[in-house]
Amino acid sequence: MPSTPIALVGAGNMGGAMLAGWLGSDTNAGSLIIVDPSPSPAVQTLIDSHGLRHEKTAPSNVKASIVFLAVKPQMMETVLPTLTGLIGDDTLCISIAAGTTVSTIKAFLGDIAVVRAMPNTPAMVGRGITGAWANPAVSPAQRDAADRMLSVTGPVEWVDEEPLIDAITAVSGSGPAYAFYLVECMAEAGRKAGLDEDIAMRLARATVSGAGELMHRSEDPAAILRKNVTSPGGTTAAALEVLMGDGAMQDLLTRAVAAAKKRAGELTG
Repeated sequence: MPSTPIALVGAGNMGGAMLAGWLGSDTNAGSLIIVDPSPSPAVQTLIDSHGLRHEKTAPSNVKASIVFLAVKPQMMETVLPTLTGLIGDDTLCISIAAGTTVSTIKAFLGDIAVVRAMPNTPAMVGRGITGAWANPAVSPAQRDAADRMLSVTGPVEWVDEEPLIDAITAVSGSGPAYAFYLVECMAEAGRKAGLDEDIAMRLARATVSGAGELMHRSEDPAAILRKNVTSPGGTTAAALEVLMGDGAMQDLLTRAVAAAKKRAGELTG
């Protein structure tokens, strides 16, 4: 990781997840500057325990090697003009703000190197995945640095075109909500099948999280793992006949991801 200043702008849940990952890796804590008027309690604990430099607003006497933007998208046009003092000739900007295009960032910070990234909330427990795109100004060394910084919370998948970030947002950025809703639906189905509501929810939560962990540890494709659970003519096969029918789960998820991608494109303008 770079030893020259790294400015984390925005210290909420995702910014905090990244910060915790950096502090657990080879990042020099003395190089970090946390810029946020009101960090989350978890981030404040990290600031205090590691003696990190904290500024309520961006300092004007520091040129950062990396400016990591983790502010809410609706705050970007307010925050970006305050960051110009951090920008030097070789500064890399990494943005995880959904819907904020590279052109928007460059409009405020100039013609700089920008990586646009989309992590997801499992990053908060070190099990996230991030999609990323680098604009042409990003050097190979800067891309490597971005990859190292983003990968502290999980693997990074790079794409060749900025609009594909909208597809990543729709699949993995929003995807945890789909999994959580699956748990809700399974629990409600269990309740309707006669189970106590609390038992049904515990069964659904443990099943989905356990299946995810099994898939995480296995090298087998998801389709093979599914087939391993499915005995011909058995109970799982009966359920899958419903889930895999016309207009069922695949069609619903395809429509859902398309709707999310469309909305991401609308938010980017």
